[in-house]
Amino acid sequence: MSGSVASTTPLVAEPRAGSVREVARLAFPIVLTQMSQTTMHVADSIFVGQLGAAQLGALGFASIWLWTVLALFNGCSTGVQTFVSQSHGAGADARCGHWAWQGFYAVVPITALTVFAFVALAEPLFARLGTSEELRAHALAYLRTRPLGVTGLVLFMVLASFFRGLGDTRTPLIATIVANAANIVLDYGLVLGRLGLPAWGIAGAGIATSIAEWIGVAALAAAFARRALRRYGTRPVAPRAADVRRFLRTGAPIGGQWVLDMCAFAIFTTLVARMGTASMAATQAMISLLSMSFMQAFGIGLAATTLVGRYKGAGALDASLRSVRSALKLAVGLAAAVAALFLLLPETLIGLYSDDPDVLALARPLLALGAAFQLFDALQIVLGCGLRGAGDTRWPFVAQTLLAWALRLPLVWLFAFHWGGGVVGAWYAEFVFVLSLAAALAWRFRSGAWREVTI
Repeated sequence: MSGSVASTTPLVAEPRAGSVREVARLAFPIVLTQMSQTTMHVADSIFVGQLGAAQLGALGFASIWLWTVLALFNGCSTGVQTFVSQSHGAGADARCGHWAWQGFYAVVPITALTVFAFVALAEPLFARLGTSEELRAHALAYLRTRPLGVTGLVLFMVLASFFRGLGDTRTPLIATIVANAANIVLDYGLVLGRLGLPAWGIAGAGIATSIAEWIGVAALAAAFARRALRRYGTRPVAPRAADVRRFLRTGAPIGGQWVLDMCAFAIFTTLVARMGTASMAATQAMISLLSMSFMQAFGIGLAATTLVGRYKGAGALDASLRSVRSALKLAVGLAAAVAALFLLLPETLIGLYSDDPDVLALARPLLALGAAFQLFDALQIVLGCGLRGAGDTRWPFVAQTLLAWALRLPLVWLFAFHWGGGVVGAWYAEFVFVLSLAAALAWRFRSGAWREVTI
């Protein structure tokens, strides 16, 4: 644990609260957790990539649509972190576990129903989207193995958000490492038919990941049930309609922001998929590589969420502001290091995913663009997480939704199709979008409106 103890009085912020050192200490295990979670998807991509470019493209296509469906519930579940951190900062430690249970009731059952319904309707949906028959068949083979696994993933998010809200970032890290190790072993066996296991190809990747996700849930649930945590109110409680509604008022805009943004990105990937197998495979490799940078920034942003919420709950708003500024310094510094790798080793990095000459030909222009893209992506991630910790979730929801649909998708059509830029042009449109989003969130934070928001 982070050393926090149950209390009945607000925490007192130290003079250096929100320093780079404090953010880094809290963020480091979260970054490792996010990197490990990303490694799970990277491992799937590397093993599936050995089956062929069509399977690799199908994995990316199916994963984007699955994450689109999950975005509402994953985003909403992170609201647990805001409630726990602000309760902890205000000295109401016995309410922390209560919010984890209300978050569970609000998102997990509906997640299961929604995902099973989506998989049942995926075949006609993908056919209407105009994807090739080969890509569609591989994508459906993967999707049909995932409903139980992704339901467990949302439960994992609820529990991880509880621990992070308290400042315990190590427990989710340990659970993620255990799950990731299991996924790599199972991928090796079930995708390629090694270790005496059947060779189920892309479907094997889905089964491996689903099993691994529930292993992670089991690890976190065991930690949540420990006697030492009962002072945080972790014993089971019944759902309370008023508290579920209160939770959803803050959590639902986060989920709505994620799902509408992911819908726009799913349309983006669908347009890329119609450009051909090489374009989709290169995009999947690009997304996988960008996710390494994204998860670092998101991990640092989650640390900012905890600290902003904790210090706002304690009434120390200046410490909340310092926490965000410190998180920005860390995130941009790490993003610059990733940018250097993208510029120096483009063919080597893309070559981890495919040896198709058409895919490799796109490596240099895409990763040169990716180097700049992920710098501004880091900015908007940290700023968004800081606002979330303050409970300011509705304005970012509206801003990101408008930019995603009124700017991003029209630019994709303009750059990629009207001007003939192809997949590289489509990614230029993504860059303009993320640059605009970073500017909008920076303006919101500088306005100070987050100081007045209550949850």
